[in-house]
Amino acid sequence: MFEENHIFALPPGCDFPAELVRGLIERLANHPPEAMARVTLYLNTSRMRRRVEDLFAEAGARFLPRLRLITDLAQDPILGLPQPIPPLRRRLQLAELIAKLLDAQPDLAPRSALYDLADSLALLMDEMQGEAVPPEAIAALDVSNHSKHWERTQTFLRIIAPVFAETLDKEALQRQAVLRLAARWHVSPPVDPIVIAGSTGSRGTTALLMQAVAKLPHGALVWPGYDFSAPSTVWQAMQDALTAEDHPQYRFRHLMDLLDIPARAVQPWTSASPPNPDRNSLISLSLRPAPVTDQWLIEGPNLPDLLPSTKDLTLIQAPTQRIEALAIALILRKAAHNGTKAALISPDRNLTRQVTAALDRWAILPDDSAGRPLALSAPGRFLRHIAALFGERLTADRLLTVLKHPLTASGSARGNHLRHTRDLELKLRRKGPVFPQAADLIDWATAQKDPEAATWAGCFAPALTGLEALTEAPLTDHVTRHRQLAETIARGLDPTGSGELWDKEAGVEALKLMETLAAESPHGGSFTPAAYRDLFESLVHQGEVREATQAHPNIMIWGTLEARVQGADLLILGGLNDGIWPSLPAADPWLNRKMRKDAALLLPERQIGLSAHDYQQAVAAPQVILTRALRNAEAETIPSRWLNRLTNLMKGLPQRNGDKALEQMVSRGEVWLAHAKALEATPDALRDDPRMQPAKRPAPQPPVSARPDRLSLTRIETLIRDPFAIYAQYILGLRPLDPLHQSPNARDRGIVVHEVLERFVKQRPETETKPQARARLLQIAQQVLIEETPFPSARTLWLAKLDRAVDHFLTQDSKHGGTALAVETQGALKLGELPFTLFGTPDRIDRLPDGRLHLIDYKTGTPPSAEKQKQFAKQLLLAAVMADKGGFADLGPSDVEQISYIGLNAGKSVEDTVITEAIIAEHWEKLIALISRYLRRSTGYTARRALFESRFEGSYDHLSRYGEWQMSDRAAPQPVGPKDAP
Repeated sequence: MFEENHIFALPPGCDFPAELVRGLIERLANHPPEAMARVTLYLNTSRMRRRVEDLFAEAGARFLPRLRLITDLAQDPILGLPQPIPPLRRRLQLAELIAKLLDAQPDLAPRSALYDLADSLALLMDEMQGEAVPPEAIAALDVSNHSKHWERTQTFLRIIAPVFAETLDKEALQRQAVLRLAARWHVSPPVDPIVIAGSTGSRGTTALLMQAVAKLPHGALVWPGYDFSAPSTVWQAMQDALTAEDHPQYRFRHLMDLLDIPARAVQPWTSASPPNPDRNSLISLSLRPAPVTDQWLIEGPNLPDLLPSTKDLTLIQAPTQRIEALAIALILRKAAHNGTKAALISPDRNLTRQVTAALDRWAILPDDSAGRPLALSAPGRFLRHIAALFGERLTADRLLTVLKHPLTASGSARGNHLRHTRDLELKLRRKGPVFPQAADLIDWATAQKDPEAATWAGCFAPALTGLEALTEAPLTDHVTRHRQLAETIARGLDPTGSGELWDKEAGVEALKLMETLAAESPHGGSFTPAAYRDLFESLVHQGEVREATQAHPNIMIWGTLEARVQGADLLILGGLNDGIWPSLPAADPWLNRKMRKDAALLLPERQIGLSAHDYQQAVAAPQVILTRALRNAEAETIPSRWLNRLTNLMKGLPQRNGDKALEQMVSRGEVWLAHAKALEATPDALRDDPRMQPAKRPAPQPPVSARPDRLSLTRIETLIRDPFAIYAQYILGLRPLDPLHQSPNARDRGIVVHEVLERFVKQRPETETKPQARARLLQIAQQVLIEETPFPSARTLWLAKLDRAVDHFLTQDSKHGGTALAVETQGALKLGELPFTLFGTPDRIDRLPDGRLHLIDYKTGTPPSAEKQKQFAKQLLLAAVMADKGGFADLGPSDVEQISYIGLNAGKSVEDTVITEAIIAEHWEKLIALISRYLRRSTGYTARRALFESRFEGSYDHLSRYGEWQMSDRAAPQPVGPKDAP
């Protein structure tokens, strides 16, 4: 069958599986039917095997060849090979050794990278076994001209590699299987045909198998995407892997060297020609190796007219990835409507997920070959949330994250669970605590009117107890605890079971992960809770979920490898930006590029070359659309090097209409971009709908009876600067909830500082020196911080800041010789005949030696300047008015000497203002005028009336729809409430 030729290939653009089947059928047309059953056909992927099976079925009733996967050679029972060591076990063993290395050399890498290092080292050892590189080759490398880091990694590899070389991983068994097959075939060559199809021999073991098959009398290789049009100069230029490894045809040149054959020895498998041979020539020239790109000038003018060559080629350069995804979705929607078989090929999973989401609006579900990441599935996220609790203080946001997960209490009592969780969330947001404990949960439940709340809390509180105290333990204990806790929380109030945690495809994959981890955990040694979290995160991110869905039969999403299994009329090559396609080579912490070449290991450029080969095959399809986004979420993007080469080559060939052809490619893409932008645009009907118009700057005018009749000293500033906040809080009764993820902020620090100074003043002994006062104040500060601040880091930081401000405070404390007064009742002042009361008390009131008062307010930030006090920061000025008019019942009408804002910040500033009768009268009149104005129905509560800095965020900006209007917009007063009310 293959007596004369053994090496065959198909050009880019041909439907490789279809032509492979056709070629086999044609070669055996004059043979008995059973001859096909004697053929052994080795394929490179499961998807390829399924497609070949389907194509044979479509060709009519006949025997099928024996279809095998190259990767399954070691599973042949005839070879008598043992089972490989499980990958997870190998990685756990390596992690234990790397942990000891990091203990000895902590500067080598952070502990959080432990499992990633073990994973990369396991891949390196697999590669060494697959490429037949012994540990001695690594030990013999000359690293004298390299940095100290590579010398240390070489020493480590020299120690552990021989130990692990004695055990057989999957790659080592695969190589042994190939060696045994080759030896058997050498002694007794098979009389039946053996064909290897679809592989480029990029791995050493596969190349070794291909060499063995090529030597058989009835052996044949069928290469995909072979460039028959490449001249001999191109093949000759690909001698050095350092400069040619990233070329799409380099793998074939490498195989030719191993087989000792020239390029002309490769024969077409069938007579099929690519859909557009002229386009293939253009792509081939654009991808020439770097040393021979000067051939653009020589061969470029010999290309055919590029207008017909690129008539089925479209280039979409979208402004953003969202527009790119929408344009692709629109193309796929049209293909589905027309019955065209179309596929999106992209290594960018973010892009493919966006396209899938966009297609959902038309109820089109594509057939995605990659499935869904396990880490992003409901069980994956749930298990990650549970693992995140180990060894950490339970915070309110983490507690609610777990309680509100859809798998929590996913049994029969899910409804009651959600109700109790909602009530608990409101309590935690309003009153805390930041770090809830089991006792807090029980106390809250006990205080509820619903008797079921206590039962509910009793279910979850014990499960969440003691997680903070977890320490280093055997991996087996962590895995057992992880699964038990996850099942307990998922079960909820049900007496048995695990809720819906292990249901459906995602649950099955998650359970398989936990069982695998439990089975291999005895080989993992001891882990800290943090190390276990890192390990589990790494494992769950490697998992994928393939869900049984009724996908559209003609719409597919493929990875780049599936470009070899083409069966689509239209291919969309998405995400053609550098760093995505091709992706950047992964960092290798063990061997650098030069060390890899010297050790005969695979170079980082190998992956780029394989991606380039996938690109060359995909771009040769009948219809092709190339897409990229000009910007990602962070910055402008760089076009893929292949796209750059193509566009530059076409721009440089005006005599072959290259520039016009490129313009037409872009013009065809602009049509789809216009459709995508139109899809995002607001329809005319909605644009004219008043409800869809941008909101105007609100100034609601509620009835006077609904307006507040009392405000505190501090809220007068809010009434001046942001009246809408007063409307929202006091008239609508809306109060902002604390954020779920609470952190120490300026308000908390101010409360703590004021409490410290209040206790300091109240507990002052009659005789005290300044050093004694300093020590007492800091002691009070430590006590208050322990009581009021649950964040250890904030305690340390705030105490240090207070320590720097103590001397400044003590100086100001004794500066005027006043005596602090203990005001037991809150100050209140009725504004004459107006139905309004002003209330509040300053931080401190001192009686000066002359009997007058000194009002003091402490600021942990910058004190307000005199101009700000005049305009809106009127807290102490109005307090002085209250004191003058007898607003403090404990003091009676009192003259005020001065007011002081004392800054306790790094600037240690002080703003003193001497109070006169004129100042009192002026601010009394202004207060009367301000309140009188807001006691009229015609006065609206304007949003952000005097907030001149956009960085100042109001608590009610979202309610006023700030952003739809600007600060320069005029307010739009609007009566609210009963229209006939005054």
